[in-house]
Amino acid sequence: MRRVGFTTTIPVEIIFAAGAVPVDLNNIFITHPARREMVQKADLDGYPRNICWWIKGIYGVVLKEGIKEVIAVMQGDCSNTHALAETLMERGVRVIPFSYPYDRDKNLLRREMEHLAEALGVKSWEDIVEWKRRLDEIRRLAHEIDRLTWEENKVTGFENHLYLVSTSDFEGNPDEFERKLMGFIEQAKKRPPLNKKIRLAYIGVPPIFGDIYDIIEEYGARVVFNEVQRQFSMPFRTD
Repeated sequence: MRRVGFTTTIPVEIIFAAGAVPVDLNNIFITHPARREMVQKADLDGYPRNICWWIKGIYGVVLKEGIKEVIAVMQGDCSNTHALAETLMERGVRVIPFSYPYDRDKNLLRREMEHLAEALGVKSWEDIVEWKRRLDEIRRLAHEIDRLTWEENKVTGFENHLYLVSTSDFEGNPDEFERKLMGFIEQAKKRPPLNKKIRLAYIGVPPIFGDIYDIIEEYGARVVFNEVQRQFSMPFRTD
């Protein structure tokens, strides 16, 4: 199956409409047991040591996983993505640029999406719209997990992080991911509420250290709001 990686969240419906499997390279990197080696690979290949681990990790993931196509968000994300794109192209990876307009212009964003669809070989815009309808059904399940976190106190900060961040690519299999969410919700609703009195919000880039939530809970607090992960799930009304 054709796999298409991407450097940060994008309109993933376009990849599904192209008949490909989306791969959020950040998620692969942060959950990979050899992530330190991936960073070291980037160092050995000439990346400056002061460039962030995320960029180096994405570079390592693409090479290790043999991903041949990558959508690089060149505007509206990390400026080091330009260097990442250049080095990946030197390695024979097809890099497809995508940009979020700085002024949030709807027409410019639509054109960017159309260019991306053309580059990936999507047959019609209706295919994308149909995928939007399908994925929104799954996103609503993620929203319920989020509600169970902050309102009913039945979901941990890490669980909230895990399921919401995965809506960036639906783990490459929307049907299986939907079943996973439904099973988790059924289980979580039966739990007694967590009794941590200090409720925290985690603002910014998802953590590179997976145990941060456990450490917070050891000190009597709990994360009930993961900002960026929640945005991945598109919690507001969208066209």
